[in-house]
Amino acid sequence: MNDVSRTAEKGEGSRDVSSRLLRLPARGLTAALRASFEQERALRRPFLWLVVAAGAGVALYFSAEREPSLALCACAFAVFAILAALTRRHARAYALFLALAFVAGGFASGAWRTARVAAPIIPRVGIGELTGFVEEVDLRRAGARFILRVASAEGFPDDVVPARVRLTTRGDPNFSAGDFIALKARLMPSARAALPGGYDFARDAFFARIGGVGNALGRIETMSPPDPAPMSLRFFARVDRMRNALAMRVYRIIGGDAGAIAAAMVTGKRDLLSEDAKNLIRHAGIFHIITISGVQMTLVAGIFFVGFRRLLAMSQTLALNYPIKKWAAALAMIGAILYDIGTGSRVGTERALVMTLIMLAAVLFDRPSLSMRNLAIAALLIVAFEPEALLGASFQLSFAAVAALIAVYEWRGEYLAKRRIDDRAPRTWWGALRESVVERLLHGPGAAIFATLCATSATASFMANDFHELSPYVLIGNPLTLAIIEFFAVPCALLGAALYPLGLDGFVWRYLKMGIDLVTYLAGLIASAPGASLPVKAFAPWAIIFLTLAVLSLVLWRTWAWRALAIPLAFIGLMGATGGAPFDLAAPATGESAALRLSSGQLAVLGQRPSAFAAEQWLRADGDARLASDAKGGVACDDLGCVAKSIDGRFVALVAERGAFIEDCARAAVVITPLYAPLGCAAPIVIDRRKLSETGAVSLRFKGAEVEWTTARAVDEDRPWSPAPRQRSKPAFPAPLSDEERNEEDARAMEPLE
Repeated sequence: MNDVSRTAEKGEGSRDVSSRLLRLPARGLTAALRASFEQERALRRPFLWLVVAAGAGVALYFSAEREPSLALCACAFAVFAILAALTRRHARAYALFLALAFVAGGFASGAWRTARVAAPIIPRVGIGELTGFVEEVDLRRAGARFILRVASAEGFPDDVVPARVRLTTRGDPNFSAGDFIALKARLMPSARAALPGGYDFARDAFFARIGGVGNALGRIETMSPPDPAPMSLRFFARVDRMRNALAMRVYRIIGGDAGAIAAAMVTGKRDLLSEDAKNLIRHAGIFHIITISGVQMTLVAGIFFVGFRRLLAMSQTLALNYPIKKWAAALAMIGAILYDIGTGSRVGTERALVMTLIMLAAVLFDRPSLSMRNLAIAALLIVAFEPEALLGASFQLSFAAVAALIAVYEWRGEYLAKRRIDDRAPRTWWGALRESVVERLLHGPGAAIFATLCATSATASFMANDFHELSPYVLIGNPLTLAIIEFFAVPCALLGAALYPLGLDGFVWRYLKMGIDLVTYLAGLIASAPGASLPVKAFAPWAIIFLTLAVLSLVLWRTWAWRALAIPLAFIGLMGATGGAPFDLAAPATGESAALRLSSGQLAVLGQRPSAFAAEQWLRADGDARLASDAKGGVACDDLGCVAKSIDGRFVALVAERGAFIEDCARAAVVITPLYAPLGCAAPIVIDRRKLSETGAVSLRFKGAEVEWTTARAVDEDRPWSPAPRQRSKPAFPAPLSDEERNEEDARAMEPLE
């Protein structure tokens, strides 16, 4: 063999050795992951990820551009379920088809829910006569807001009769829940998202079967119904009347914002609260103090459970011969259901009730009550019956917080079990230090702080994504909230509601006032502290997906080999959270206002009467803590519209009247208008009524000569809550109009998009 051959063989041999050495760590990592996964299977953790797969199916359903066929969705679910059953002896195929079955099940659940709640929606602004039953009344300091179950609707476009409408009245209502009324009302479609990816009230209203919102005009008459109200409506109307009576009783005794907070904590009625009070508790990070959430539901169920169990234990015969613990759990379930009904049975409260009932039911069947499996079952029920809830902040925050707390509870149990086994083993200085730190995290005040920190960390990404702000002092605010709820709100709500029919409840509300005065005083200190509320810019659309998977990896897996996956997932998510593309121009679906980035780098709001809600959404998404009233500098407005200069020197015009088209179309680079722009408009970019009907809200980013568009609606999107626009021919450049034609055009311009 020559030298060349020997050299080649040596080179090949060295490469083989190197490749084998490189494969050793990979093989070791693969073996470690397999061993860890076997532990996860023994602990039945993969089931939890099937619930995540169902949630992914719901997300896929809502991302579809067209309404899927319910029959096709059901067939896909059935096919994958059958394939999973047929491949049970083949682990990988079984896991694949089972996961696909849950994804298809979540997708089908969304389609089924949409089919069940589908109801007519008002296509555009209209004024007409309504009759119907009042379902619910929310009293305000001036006027009220109420929900009407419509019996008849005359004078509205296309003869649409919505199932329910939400109306406001400026005067004190002369009716209550359960009454049959007749009134004249101005209705419009529910507001769409003001920014692509922002909160879409129209979608939430669709699933609440609310076909329009508006104002009551003139006198509201109470009359005899043509047919008796359904029994369910009569029952919940009576509950609403009792809630309003109790809320006003609490509000009048305590008074002011303290009384409004107390009424919200006791009855769930929040409309009495002023905007200043809402901003105060939001900046302090304790806004959930005025919502009936999982904390209140858990405490109520706990009070009933402990109270009934101790009451039953007073009888020696019952305590020694009967399962009084299970009896107490059953009675606590009844008490929790009554509490849910008594506080209005809102969507968030219903989710808390589901979790509580499952955990109490675990006691009946001698199963661990506080477990991740029970939480997963509760989430699966919500996926099955209210899949739209997964898109809301309430579901995301509550389930993330509870999952984090359960994960801490599980870790505590693992640590204590391991410590009992290793108690006799010799300890190093490092082991002793570690045990000392862990002891402080598992017992005493340190345990509450550690649990709060974990729950806050789990919800931080959802808070930042949904509300565009973070509260650094939440570690102070949350324990404060829990203390007020535990020692004041829940006991006073139960005792006060029991004594209210007897007229002996006054001292209860005065006691509650002491707690609320304390929490508002401390909330004021927290809100005035430096950096109490940190604005956060909008995330890239995909960032929240990776951050969610990071949180799920930490709380659902039990072995650290699989929990470590949270590190790369969180890193990718944080890149998207910090690198989200800002916008230089944003316009809502109505086209009546806009936000423009000026040369200063800040946003300015254009519009004669811009929507306060839309302006707040734009500023928050840009990480801007200013109020809408403070973001009008650098904009020139008159009766015809507004003009301003963008950060890159482009002239942007907001046209409110047809008379401004000739001048603005000739000189502006961007024209925004709620009207139909004329055919001869020479502006390079025209965002008019027709364009917005196709795109919904839009945001633009200027990149030199190029413009990057982002729209709220996909191309050819057609969903029940976001129907495709009707085709309409484009008008020519405006000719002189008669007074009658001008009045008709102005009236049409005030209509929201169809």
